[in-house]
Amino acid sequence: MSKIHIFRVDSVPTISRGGGVTTTPLATQFTAPESRFTTGMSVYPVGKGAPLHKHNCDEQVTLLEGVGEVEIDGKITPLKQYDSTYIPGGVVHAFRNKGNSSMRILWIYAASRVTRTFEGSDEEVEHLSAKDMMVKT
Repeated sequence: MSKIHIFRVDSVPTISRGGGVTTTPLATQFTAPESRFTTGMSVYPVGKGAPLHKHNCDEQVTLLEGVGEVEIDGKITPLKQYDSTYIPGGVVHAFRNKGNSSMRILWIYAASRVTRTFEGSDEEVEHLSAKDMMVKT
């Protein structure tokens, strides 16, 4: 039988990602090593967003709070609360806060080991590592 994990958000340490962006990791290779996916939430302050990037795996994102947009392969789509996206691995994309308050997203990756490659770079960085910063305005 697989091990069951309960992630109490109030007791999970948040990670500063640069530019005021914070992340609360939930199911990760460190907190649930047997998991086949990776989950968490990120909060973007007004006017902030992720740089264009791609991942080594598929990603599903749901906008939980605020107003945002997603850019996928150069096309920008507005997002409102509870809108969700599915982005296959290797597709360049970015989420941005376009509202007047914080934007919170829930992300789910279809892998236990997740990497990010920023647009214009060939360097693949480990997800949530010190090199995986969100500082685009």
